Amino acid sequence: MTTPSVAVAAMLPEHADQVLAIYQAGIDGGDATFETTAPTWEAFDASRLAEHRLVALDGDRVLGWAAVVPVSDRCAYAGVVEHSVYVHPDARCRGVGLALLEALLASTDAAGIWTVQSGVFPENTASLALHVKAGFRVVGTRERLGKHGGRWRDVVLIERRSPAVS
Repeated sequence: MTTPSVAVAAMLPEHADQVLAIYQAGIDGGDATFETTAPTWEAFDASRLAEHRLVALDGDRVLGWAAVVPVSDRCAYAGVVEHSVYVHPDARCRGVGLALLEALLASTDAAGIWTVQSGVFPENTASLALHVKAGFRVVGTRERLGKHGGRWRDVVLIERRSPAVS
């Protein structure tokens, strides 16, 4: 396969169906999230910070998306967000995830966000490698954090501290 021409842009309502389909594909793969079904667009839209929601596009086709949610409403955590990045199965291993992460980190750095974090199942080795390449570090493993598909799952906590914030 050839590498698509990828443009990273703001996520808009017209991307909703493709974004949620990519999310559901990740859920169906079994190693992306504890979620079992993608939310409605209304719920997705209400929970993610509008200024840090991105899509990777090849023309009108959404190849992947990235977004953040605040970790807390306490002011001490105002600069800490949890992120998600999902890539369409047909667009994986072609630089889409890295392009999204780099654009997301530029956006969060510019906004003064000092920590971007996430939890990744240890079996999702591709995601862990992508995040290391993007400058994330492994903080530790939370053992048996929750049940998924009837079995306990560990979660690797990763984070990236912004060099723009001192």
